[in-house]
Amino acid sequence: MLRMKVWDLPVRLFHWAIVVLIFGSWLTQELNRMDVHMWIGEWILTLLLFRVAWGFVGSDTARFMQFFRSPAAALRHLRQLRRREPDREIGHNAAGGWMVLGMLVLIGVQAGTGLFSNDDGNTEGPLMHLVSKDRSDWLSHIHHLNFMAIEAAIVLHVLAIVAYAVLKRQNLVRPMVTGTKLMPGDTQAPRLVNPVWAVVTLAVAFAVVVWVVKL
Repeated sequence: MLRMKVWDLPVRLFHWAIVVLIFGSWLTQELNRMDVHMWIGEWILTLLLFRVAWGFVGSDTARFMQFFRSPAAALRHLRQLRRREPDREIGHNAAGGWMVLGMLVLIGVQAGTGLFSNDDGNTEGPLMHLVSKDRSDWLSHIHHLNFMAIEAAIVLHVLAIVAYAVLKRQNLVRPMVTGTKLMPGDTQAPRLVNPVWAVVTLAVAFAVVVWVVKL
């Protein structure tokens, strides 16, 4: 077994930044700091656009084509959850890939509806003026319901991490911190893209969000 670099820095920074920002969006809502809440939402949208783009042009383990597999493959993987074995997956496993896709969709719905939402008070999304008040109210309702779905997905994600640690003795958190994982010596190392391209991709995503919120 050799220690191998499997996760690039951009993917790891995205992962932990989203964790912090989602917690921040919940906290600012609870504290009624909607100015900060909207600012956080814009950064979440920026990171989401970055991650979608990085899923096509980034490192091998970041690309959707690498970890997006059939539902049947995900079910086969889950049926072996109780089998204790070394972690031989270079990136996301078949079930984890679907969880990543689901989280990206939920976060996208949350950020998208937030652009058009209002709180019947002093806070309006930057694009509320593009829709009617009734449509904005409906999108605000979806925004509220979808965050509960995000909370449920987070709980499921944490339970999955615990299950892998207990049942399979696999630590899924450490590789997302260090970027490395112990792999069989004959495993082909994934291709990692220069992080400079991640900076360029993030800058483009940021520019798109700035343009959108100024419409």
